[in-house]
This record gives sequence, structure tokens and C-alpha cells, in this order.
Amino acid sequence: MPSRQEVSYFGAGPAPLPTPVVEAAGQAFVNFNDSGLGLGEISHRSPTANKILDDAKANLSALLDIPDNYEILFMQAGGSGEFSAVVQNLVPVWIERRRRRAEADVVKANPDAEKAQVDELVFQRLQKEVDEELKLDYLVTGSWSLKASQEAARLVGSKYVNVALDARKANGGKFGTIPAEDTWSLTPTKAEGGKGSAFVYFCDNETVDGVEFQSFPKVLEAQGQDAEDERLVVADMSSNFISRKVDVSKYAVIFGGAQKNIGVTGITIAITATPPAALLHRLNIGGLPGPVVLDYATIAKNNSLYNTLPIFNLWVAGKVMADLMGVFGAQKVSGQEQIADQKSNLIYGALDKYPQVYRVVPDKSVRSRMNICFRVCGGDDAKEKEFIAGAEKRLLQGLKGHRSVGGMRASNYNAVPLENVQKLVQYLEDFASTQ
Repeated sequence: MPSRQEVSYFGAGPAPLPTPVVEAAGQAFVNFNDSGLGLGEISHRSPTANKILDDAKANLSALLDIPDNYEILFMQAGGSGEFSAVVQNLVPVWIERRRRRAEADVVKANPDAEKAQVDELVFQRLQKEVDEELKLDYLVTGSWSLKASQEAARLVGSKYVNVALDARKANGGKFGTIPAEDTWSLTPTKAEGGKGSAFVYFCDNETVDGVEFQSFPKVLEAQGQDAEDERLVVADMSSNFISRKVDVSKYAVIFGGAQKNIGVTGITIAITATPPAALLHRLNIGGLPGPVVLDYATIAKNNSLYNTLPIFNLWVAGKVMADLMGVFGAQKVSGQEQIADQKSNLIYGALDKYPQVYRVVPDKSVRSRMNICFRVCGGDDAKEKEFIAGAEKRLLQGLKGHRSVGGMRASNYNAVPLENVQKLVQYLEDFASTQ
């Protein structure tokens, strides 16, 4: 039976954790800090749990330089749950903006009207604006952003969902590119002569398809217009969380499941600066409002403890973040970014060296540093099975691609050691030399 040190795991998630974290977690699960109780047994409202929560927030805030006006929420339901949560929480923001404008206009036009009359006139205008103008913009660049757009359509109705980009249309019906920004059909903002969308969603790194945005889209940058007209940008960073520096202030919401770069399954992190509004119950826009456990305001008000938070899972995530701070210090997440770039460059370098044997699936301009998707010998089934079998003999595990697309996928998450990447690169070299 191989030891942990002998196995090189490249699975896409649940993903490997740093061995020191796993070892410390084993002790914490049995007897945390000599308390006689494991972290899976303590109350989520205990002083111990609150300290774990506060430490995790502090370390994440330090790693990403999160502005003070943002909330860090620890939730459940995974990234897929956040597909619903962003709709539930940000559509009300759009409505509240419109309500304020409508109320100001109605009061100005009817200065002597009673409050009940004003409220009814405002509601009538809102109902019309929702029906005719509400849009949720989605940039669909892979399997997960596609699922997110489908969930939005399920919740509020497809007429309200604007797929501003479907990358398959520019790539023969398959994901693998991100077309130029001037081809995106985003809902125009007020400054652009339009009405503005409730938000713009994109998946920063597509785990299945190996596509990653190389930087924040320029077209989504604030344009200096009134803050109430700026686009609210939502990014799913489930599979590249804390792997590179990001300017958090450009986003209304950043979310991600923990099971890639941060911890074990069961914790979802949402970083948000946008509180929800309350006016939805009378407006006919589908299934909103949604579950209270996905309501950002409720979770924030209760310090992520509205319902029972899995404290053991949170401790693991917090330990990972604390160790990153300990390793990189003032470099913060930029230190991890340098290592991620180094590892991905090694793998892509080996793949590109043998084009007759390997083909990287996504376009070079959008290659993911986290999920490296490639085919062997043109996707020949026998050769790809041979590749996997050879890898397994060397204890290189988790290289099989997602069932929906096939091929190979080497997930290069933070906890994958450089030496394991070097072992994979050597295997890529050796396999290619036999073909």
C-alpha cells in the first residue's frame, strides 16, 4: 500500500490538501487543543467556534486584501447553491434601485398624494419595469457558467436571462475560447443608453473545460457613472480561489466552494459588498425570494451562524489560509500565484513540446493554470487508456478528464507540490518518447 508521500494526486475536486493540514486535522477531529472533544463535536456557537470563524475571516481578508465594506460569509450548498443565491440576493438590489427612482419621480409628479397612493403608483411602475427591463447577464464560457445561467432561468424565467456570451458559438459548438469583449452582448448601462442589468455573472475558471479568464474583463470595469448604474459583477472562483491576486473591489460577489484550493467539501465562501433589498413578494418574477439560508443579509447578520456551520470544515479552510499567510507573509496570495504559474508552465511546456502526441484542449490565450485539459494521440481511446494505466503505475492519480468531455485533466491546485508536477512532467516526456 503506497504512502501519502508516494501518491501524486491531480483530481479536480475534492482535491488534495497540504499534508501538514491533514495531519493537524486528524488530531483536531479527535481531540482539539486537549479539550477532550473533537471539532466535529463542539457547538457552533461556542467561544472556540467563534474564534475559528474570526481567524478564518481575518486570514482570508489579509490574503486577498478584502476591503472593510465587504462581508465574508461562510455558507453551505456549494458553488451550485450560490448559482441560486446570487439571483436571490442581487435581483432585489436592482429592484430597490428602481424603487428609489420610481418613488422620487412619483412624489415629484404627485406632491399631494397620500403614502398609500404613492406606494401603489410605485408598485405599478416597478411591475412594468420588471416585466420589460429586468435582465441578468451571463458570460457562458464552460460547463459551470452554463449551469449557472440555466439555474437563473429556472428561478426567474428565461426571458429575464441574457446570455451575453456563449463561447461555443465561436468554437464549433464546444467550449475552449473566450471571444473578444466587443462581441459580448451585455445589457447596456444607463451611461451607454440602456437600462442596465441586475448583475453580470462569469466563472473565472472553468474546472471541466480548462478555461480561465486571464484578467478582469475590461468591459466590466467601472465607467465613472453613478454608482447606482454600475454593473454588479459576480465571479465564481470555486477552482482558482486564493491562487492569484484579485482586486476584490471590482466585484459585487465572489464565491467558491472550498473543496478545490481551500479545504474539504461542506463550506462555501461568499465575499459580498451588496446587501439585498426586501421588495419581491408582490412582484411576479418567478420563485423569488428563496431559502433564508442563502440570504446574504441573514447570514451576515448572524456572523455565518444562522444555521449549524460545520466547524471542523471551517477549521480546515482556516488552517489552509493561515499556513499560506505564514509561508508568504507580505507577498500574501501573490506568492502562491508565482508557484501556480511555475507549475502550470512546466506542464504546458511538456505538452506543447510533443504536439504529435498531446493536444491542449482550450485555446492558448485562455488556458487555465488550475485545470489543464488535454487529449492524447488525438483522443484515441486505446491510447488514452494506455496513458492512464501508465500514470497509475507511477502513482500519478486523478488524471482522467470529466465524464462530459473525456480526455485528460491535470488539476494543479495550490496543495499539489512542485515535485509532484515534476513527476507528471517526467511521465509526459517518457510516454511521448514511446509513441
